[in-house]
Amino acid sequence: MSTDKASAPAPKRRSRSTGARLDPQARRRQILDAAISYFSEAGFSVQTRELTRRIGVSQPLLYRYFPSKQDLIEAVFEEVFLSRLRDEWVTQLRDRSVALRERLMLFYMQYGKMTYRPEWIRIYMYAGLAGERLNRDYLTLVRRKLLHPMCVEFREEFLSAGQRELAGPVSAREIELAWNLHGSMFYWAVRQNIFGARAGLAFETRTADAIDLFLAGAQKHYASIVARSPSPTKAPR
Repeated sequence: MSTDKASAPAPKRRSRSTGARLDPQARRRQILDAAISYFSEAGFSVQTRELTRRIGVSQPLLYRYFPSKQDLIEAVFEEVFLSRLRDEWVTQLRDRSVALRERLMLFYMQYGKMTYRPEWIRIYMYAGLAGERLNRDYLTLVRRKLLHPMCVEFREEFLSAGQRELAGPVSAREIELAWNLHGSMFYWAVRQNIFGARAGLAFETRTADAIDLFLAGAQKHYASIVARSPSPTKAPR
């Protein structure tokens, strides 16, 4: 009888850990996704060894992809915040062939869908409590890329051609008015994702109400506010 079958070497067993076979891009993605989840649950004071325990990798491997905890935090911000901003939002806000109300509705429905998620809100709040400069950088970006263009469109809508010609650069007071509208959307997301409150009202409905109230007030008062706001903000870069 042939003994070939009996003498053939047994096939090598695969390791239980398939993570060791991940290519570098997939491994980095795995670490980043786990960090987003973990930071949204526990904040930024957690130790990296807790994160590596959750993922099932060593700290040296973690540091191969993210040389420091701060590098990891910045990568999380890039993924959760910056990567979700879209240039086309500003293009749409500036499209004067569409009514201003519809532009604002379209923008906030898109912005809310992309950003007002549990991990976004929780990480944002934790980072603010930790004093992370990244929060301040994000606020500056929102002000420059979103709120300033909004104010330009508010002027177009609520000021006459003569009033626009006399007006200086967009003022701090105008930006603050835009924050009032923007902040009301954000607080809805905070109530939903931090406090667990359920208003029983669709985001689209409460957004429409907020925009309608803002526009009704701006129709009456925006021109006088611009006229009484001599101190301009710095022009956006």
